[in-house]
Amino acid sequence: MTRETRERAVVRLERTIPAQPHAVYRAWLEPDLLRRWLAPGGLEVTRVEIEERVGGKYRIWQADAGADVGGFECELLELVPDQRLVFRWGFVGPERTLGPTYDSLLTITLREAPGGATTLTLVHERLEDLAAAMPYVAEAVGPGWDMVLDKLATMARRVA
Repeated sequence: MTRETRERAVVRLERTIPAQPHAVYRAWLEPDLLRRWLAPGGLEVTRVEIEERVGGKYRIWQADAGADVGGFECELLELVPDQRLVFRWGFVGPERTLGPTYDSLLTITLREAPGGATTLTLVHERLEDLAAAMPYVAEAVGPGWDMVLDKLATMARRVA
């Protein structure tokens, strides 16, 4: 995060994804697709649970070289098909619900772009608690989203 975003604890990114909004929306909700792109760097998604409804659970497990490193314990707050997803996004360690959860707010907005593509806007905010407890993790949020959005775009190119 830049100094300005660190002070406000907000990450904002915009990316053009080479797929229709419906396909990009589904990539956030279908476990088999999500496993392919929602892990930065050398991490891998090992398990996904999604209850596709407002108020539903959205849980992701990640590993590094086979070792559980935690992931995300989230809740779906808003679902507007092919347009918008809003999450209570909780960062957790390997102990999952036994350890602390650092809640934040993640908003994904999708709109049609020329050539059958999608403009994806990601706003990840309310990162203050995470930044106070684990500044090194908070500093990696922006670069991490950059990496996974690159993976999402690559996957969309291959699927299209």
